[in-house]
Amino acid sequence: MAARLPINYNKKPCYDIVYADNFRELILEFEDLEIESRNICIVTDSNVEALYATEIKSLFENHCRKVVIFSFPAGEQHKTLNTVKDAYTFLIQQGFTRKDLLVALGGGVVGDLTGYTAATYLRGIDFIQIPTTLLSQVDSSIGGKTGVDFDQYKNMVGAFYMPKLVYINLSTLKDLEDRQFFSGMGEVMKSALIKDAVFYEWIITNMYEICERNLITLEEMVIKTDQIKKAIVEKDPTEKGERALLNLGHTIGHAIEKAKNFELAHGECVALGCVAAAFISKKHKLLSDDEFYEIRDMFVPFYLPITVDNINPDEIVKLTKSDKKMDAGKIKFILLKKIGKAVIDTTVTEEDMLEAVKELYYNEVDMTE
Repeated sequence: MAARLPINYNKKPCYDIVYADNFRELILEFEDLEIESRNICIVTDSNVEALYATEIKSLFENHCRKVVIFSFPAGEQHKTLNTVKDAYTFLIQQGFTRKDLLVALGGGVVGDLTGYTAATYLRGIDFIQIPTTLLSQVDSSIGGKTGVDFDQYKNMVGAFYMPKLVYINLSTLKDLEDRQFFSGMGEVMKSALIKDAVFYEWIITNMYEICERNLITLEEMVIKTDQIKKAIVEKDPTEKGERALLNLGHTIGHAIEKAKNFELAHGECVALGCVAAAFISKKHKLLSDDEFYEIRDMFVPFYLPITVDNINPDEIVKLTKSDKKMDAGKIKFILLKKIGKAVIDTTVTEEDMLEAVKELYYNEVDMTE
């Protein structure tokens, strides 16, 4: 039987995360989803459609009224209101009502966009998440954050809207290209850094098995990462306090992601942002030199960058000002007191961030001389 992690809000059941090594067990969830009288739209991107859309469509067929597929071009650059508009048009033309169901099949871009579409179409339509990347399985599919990018502002338009189910088929991780798999490790490492030093050591101990994508090891890793996020989002579902800790590495990471025009994967930018946050933590005398270098270097075995070239550090700092985490003109920056212990800080200055970004940039120059 598939493993199951329940997510609760206000001490009441909200939805389950189901873990399996196939898609077939998704059928077991149909009764709770009451799909017999529903139309279902599978929302996916051009990459994932070719891999899994036909199989998922066939699972729903003969169990519901109608199944259709809405696919959009893959890539963060298509996570926009224009794509949402196309989805609205498609759903209207297909006659979807508030009683129907959307299925987000793909990575973080698909999940975020589908969730926002579900939250706003007819003022709310049910949706489920079927995340197919490591990053989406350990982060973006969990917690009800939905949204799209708006001009240079990442995830600026969105809503908190909970799925009815998150179904994780761990075997999809075998199909991921290396870069996308290791991008997800950026979020795994982030979770360990903010809340669980023991899990951080477990990641190091099981480094070989993780890189070899041993499914038993990956299941343990994904579930443990999800448990960390569960504990945080259940206490603070709408990010009024502790949930902000999950943004470790994201303020500078998002700015680099945008400045590089999404040439770097999200998890790669999170890794860079975590290195920058650890550097600022060292500057603020929260971490020792040895702790900083250990944190920085532990991203390397997972093929994640700790330096970046072809950036303008001043531009990166400027882009952080458009971060949605601004509060009364100050960024709620996440720093580390030690491995496994993150804190919210509002004293980080532009000079701190500039120095940290230069650390990322000029190290790259030094290494190539």
